[in-house]
Amino acid sequence: MSRHRGEAGPSRLQLRLEALNTARELAEGRVNQAPLSSAYKVLDHAATRRSLSSGHTVVGVFGPTGSGKSSLLNSLIGSEVARVAARRPTTSEPLAVIWDADGSGPLLDWLQVTQRHVMPAGAPLYPQGAGKARKTRNDDGGLILLDLPDFDSTARSHRDIVVRLAGQVDMLLWVTDPQKYADAALHHGFLRPLASHGAVTLMALNQTDRLSEAELEQVSGSLQNILAADGLKPVAVHSISALTGRGLDVLAAKIRDIAGNRKSAEARLAADIDSAVESLAEFTGPALDPPSKQLRTALAAGLAEAAGADAVIDAVVRSYRRDAHAATGWPVTRWLGRLRADPLRRLNLRREEVDALPGRTSLPTPGPAQRAAADKALRQFADGSAGKVGEPWRSAIQDAARMASPSLLDGLDNAVARTDFVSGSRSWWWPVAGALQWLFLAAAVAGLAWLGVLAGMGFLQFAVPAAPLIEGIPVPTLLAVGGLVGGVVLSLLSAALARFAAQLRGKRVRRRLVASIAEASDTLAAAPVAAEVSRYNDFCAAVKAARASG
Repeated sequence: MSRHRGEAGPSRLQLRLEALNTARELAEGRVNQAPLSSAYKVLDHAATRRSLSSGHTVVGVFGPTGSGKSSLLNSLIGSEVARVAARRPTTSEPLAVIWDADGSGPLLDWLQVTQRHVMPAGAPLYPQGAGKARKTRNDDGGLILLDLPDFDSTARSHRDIVVRLAGQVDMLLWVTDPQKYADAALHHGFLRPLASHGAVTLMALNQTDRLSEAELEQVSGSLQNILAADGLKPVAVHSISALTGRGLDVLAAKIRDIAGNRKSAEARLAADIDSAVESLAEFTGPALDPPSKQLRTALAAGLAEAAGADAVIDAVVRSYRRDAHAATGWPVTRWLGRLRADPLRRLNLRREEVDALPGRTSLPTPGPAQRAAADKALRQFADGSAGKVGEPWRSAIQDAARMASPSLLDGLDNAVARTDFVSGSRSWWWPVAGALQWLFLAAAVAGLAWLGVLAGMGFLQFAVPAAPLIEGIPVPTLLAVGGLVGGVVLSLLSAALARFAAQLRGKRVRRRLVASIAEASDTLAAAPVAAEVSRYNDFCAAVKAARASG
């Protein structure tokens, strides 16, 4: 249904979230759990955060022990709130400082922040700089600053709080000092994993009053280089001092701008999506074509071998020669051929009725060799279908083929049973050769009978009439010898022609058999593999759509 004119469509962020969810669903059971859990957390976070207050921007203040986070917060708000709230050497619980508390309750409940301090209406951020030009509004309504425990605290619960809130807040303000600015716990444990979050990251180098200008330039430059190595090159280092107020006006203005544009929550979600997408993108690759006709034909041929096609075709050839001999052989001896069992009937493959329901054949139960041949054909088909795709999708495609193996052998037996082996089984020349054989036999019998009568008359001393001659040969002799010789020669010619025709019949039936097996293999093996290939392609497309530039 088309949208009404003027009706807004889904936002770019919403489309990316939908694509990420699609990629997660398609990757279930294929990709390992870690990236899937990451994607699920992002989707859960997005669903919850977007349902809460969009008028508030949550800025988390993170840092190691002794970096001066609480002092910085107190300086920014102009009171000792953080010190009063935390009566221990380190902050043990997060503290929220709120400008405009209306509607912030559910958001802070979700953040599990119970300690809350509401700033008076109109109170500015960093009062000492209130007289300077303001770049945004005349108040800081909608801003929430969170003073957090030290991430390097010896208390495990403190680190757990920091890790949880680092994944929930809209903006991350990292505070460090000249002694710990290069700490591996900060960079390897937090900043580097959040490299895609540069747009929602601030870095403050506190306690700069302890450094000379030359030392400050050296330390801030070193920190900037480390941030670049962490993947956070665009993040500027704010050199500040919570004690002297140095740089606090610039930092406060930056925080104020962030709170003013009300886009931090969406920027954070976008960064989270980037991170989740990159964890899934390593499992993507080039698009795959559906299994080709060449691969499916090769699969059918390999399965035909496993289904005992050679034995079936041999039975077809021998059955044709048996029937040909019964129709065209020398009438005196042809009945002997009927004493031999019909190879096709012995395999339960001869059903003269067109509408007869196929049952199971009497082919031998597939042994290890046949099962190995079927597994080999399936493995080659899966490898060809997977192309250059890497793990885990290559294994998923191979598993789709492997799972078809147990039911496939029964399916192949049914495919053999459904194949038409008897249509057109009687050749046009059989009646002609059969009629000629009876004529030769009749001539031989007539000639022998004639000669017998003449011999009997001579034995009884009757006057024997002279037999008519053809080219000097008595007719009864010609009939007897010609009939016998003609029947034998015709039998030999018919046998040779039957061998040739049987080979042609075997080739035609082989094509029918392979086509029937191909139908079964397409349903039981090729279809699951094609579905897995399609799933992989859809996964790659979803990951691409979820990318920021997708």
